[in-house]
Amino acid sequence: MAQSERTDEKPVTSATSAVWHHHVSAPDAPKGFTVRTTVPGNANGVEVMLERWEAGSAEPIHSHPGDDMTVVVEGKMAIQFFKQADGGLVPDGEPVVLNKGDTGYVKAGRIHDAKYLEPCKLVYVHDNAFGFVAR
Repeated sequence: MAQSERTDEKPVTSATSAVWHHHVSAPDAPKGFTVRTTVPGNANGVEVMLERWEAGSAEPIHSHPGDDMTVVVEGKMAIQFFKQADGGLVPDGEPVVLNKGDTGYVKAGRIHDAKYLEPCKLVYVHDNAFGFVAR
């Protein structure tokens, strides 16, 4: 990771970088979630959010209209995928655990939830405009 060339400066980390300041609560978001978004400018672009989640917080079962990518800057999280079966949703495999430094991808329309096992800082990228469909 690139750091400042000056040796008299303290290193910039996810704990000290201004990138992680100015987070806000989002309406109807799960408890423990704050976000900092980008300014949209490209109809065919991506939406990027810098997310912070408290340990023990969780997202309900949902899907997104576009593919997404999550980079775990700090913390540990688990994603459980689901599939339709017998008129309802059932887990589809074991939870996928993402640790600091890991990247996870979710295909558009794939039903999943997320649990934040430790305090997390995430870079979340959604193809086109973000959408959230509760299941």
